[in-house]
Amino acid sequence: MPMEKKGPYIITEQPGTKYYCACGMSKTPPYCDGSHKGTGKHPSRVEILEEKEVAVCSCCRSADFPWCDGSHNAPGN
Repeated sequence: MPMEKKGPYIITEQPGTKYYCACGMSKTPPYCDGSHKGTGKHPSRVEILEEKEVAVCSCCRSADFPWCDGSHNAPGN
């Protein structure tokens, strides 16, 4: 996947609606840029209620996507 990097994107998010890439093809990771069109995949929509630091999954394997759960550390990854 082009988006994949080792470890999550650590971001201080501001309140508002965020769309995180779930296809791995965005040129603006971890945010969706519409590159998923035609793939059958859709971005993860999240409402951030207050400023906070988040760890956004970069490998698209998290069971708690879009949040990082450490799946990038699993054997074979």
